[in-house]
Amino acid sequence: MAKIRVPAVDGMFTMDFDNPRLIGGRGVTSQSYYFPKDLSGGDPRCVNDDERVEVYLSSHAKIWSYTSAGYPPALPYQITEPFEPFLICAAQLEEENMVICGQMMSGIDINDLEVGLDVKLALDVLYSDDDHDYIVWKWDLA
Repeated sequence: MAKIRVPAVDGMFTMDFDNPRLIGGRGVTSQSYYFPKDLSGGDPRCVNDDERVEVYLSSHAKIWSYTSAGYPPALPYQITEPFEPFLICAAQLEEENMVICGQMMSGIDINDLEVGLDVKLALDVLYSDDDHDYIVWKWDLA
């Protein structure tokens, strides 16, 4: 029997495996974008910009920066032994002109990455239990 796919963290992305989207916010007054939706951000135009509408953010971006993670991150990351390093990408969303950091899909080598390279949003299993696959978003090569 197939496991039920559920988001590891609710409200951050759509569960459409063919066309996943990050769920962000946009300030009604400032028109500034946020991810996650309720993150305060550092845009100086955001003073008293508490009212936000939910928006789907771009699913394509360009690598702004990248690195490898040689140590386990904080929760909700599930540590499996032995820990295997992975890649992290800071990608600039083209339409919103904002940078969002996320893990790269497995199987990508750091030598495959370069600043300015196109990436796209993808969904992947973070961990599983007997009944569920817990899903997160990651960046993948476009």
